[in-house]
Amino acid sequence: MGKHILITGGTGLVGKPLTQLLLDKGYTVSHLSRKAANIPPVKTFLWDVEKAEIDPNCINDVAIIIHLAGAGIADERWTDARKQEILSSRTKSIELIYSLLRKHPHQVKKIISASATGYYCDRGDELLTEKSPPMVDFLGRCCVAWEQAVDKGEALGLKILKFRTGVVLTDEGGALKQLALPIKFGFGTVLGSGRQWVPWIHLQDVIDMYLFGVENDLTGVYNMVAPNPVTNFKLTVAAATQLNRPLWLPKVPAFALKLAMGEMSAVVLYSTKVSAEKIEAAGFQFKFPTLKEALRQIYA
Repeated sequence: MGKHILITGGTGLVGKPLTQLLLDKGYTVSHLSRKAANIPPVKTFLWDVEKAEIDPNCINDVAIIIHLAGAGIADERWTDARKQEILSSRTKSIELIYSLLRKHPHQVKKIISASATGYYCDRGDELLTEKSPPMVDFLGRCCVAWEQAVDKGEALGLKILKFRTGVVLTDEGGALKQLALPIKFGFGTVLGSGRQWVPWIHLQDVIDMYLFGVENDLTGVYNMVAPNPVTNFKLTVAAATQLNRPLWLPKVPAFALKLAMGEMSAVVLYSTKVSAEKIEAAGFQFKFPTLKEALRQIYA
């Protein structure tokens, strides 16, 4: 397959290191972004999803599109307007790309899209595979609509690959940085019961898995999680141990989190135990299969 890859969301938590990895591997990388950026040798093309505007030149000579764009799930409280923004930023963006592909000659052969383990929602101790059905709350509905929008590319003759991504661990941002900050100052604590499962994955394994998807004939949906899920309690304790900080405060009860965060408390209270068996069976090898290995590298 060709060596030119277009990335949406290319300056984000995953997009930035993924861009560098692809460049290091000899790929040509372009970004599709809301604003111009100076990231040599990456060319940035502009789009405005809400206005349905997109630079048609963005698909020139592109073989694969990696679709990472979308409003942050936990960046703001979930008002009705915010929930609509979270949903439309994922579905309208890929629809805009497909609209362009219908109108212009191109060499695009494959779409690799992010999805999320929010597809499965709150499932207790059930081990969830790619065949497990979605739940019908906001996160589940959002992920289903997201994946369905991406799947429309099949009608254009495109290969479709979707990664249901868990909690990405890195000290550059995201959930771990928010968890570790109070721990570093001696105020860390377990959230809710602590028994809820966290489908985590190290950032390096995330970008390696996208590269694996680029370089192998993978299609369909795969869980993007480490093979050893942990509970919130074990994650918090492991982070405190790695940072050499005490955990002395009582757990934050679920009702308090719901009062503070509203419906968005689902992000930290849901129990989602997700299997990595399918991607491992496809031949992917994790650099950080255990939480201890992941945290040791992150806080080395």
